[in-house]
Amino acid sequence: MASYFVFFRFTERGVKNVRESPARVETAKKSFRELGATVKAFYALMGAYDTVFIVEAPDDETAARAALATASLGNVRTETVRAFDEDEFKRIVAALP
Repeated sequence: MASYFVFFRFTERGVKNVRESPARVETAKKSFRELGATVKAFYALMGAYDTVFIVEAPDDETAARAALATASLGNVRTETVRAFDEDEFKRIVAALP
């Protein structure tokens, strides 16, 4: 499984209804699961992003589909970043010409 960080920023609507966020997190985790991705962890953040999911998915398309499904509800904007663990990083570096 590939790993991803899915960063979330609240939209104006999301901030206005921030008290509903814990329930929305649970709904998003369920949606990710139904679309074939697994949310391994959730964190609320300070800084440029409001929250993040650490996700495992079989491929980029699955990760993108899950993030888009969540963003389409209008409470957040997303940015998804592919993450490589240490072993993957070592293989990438070892394969350099």
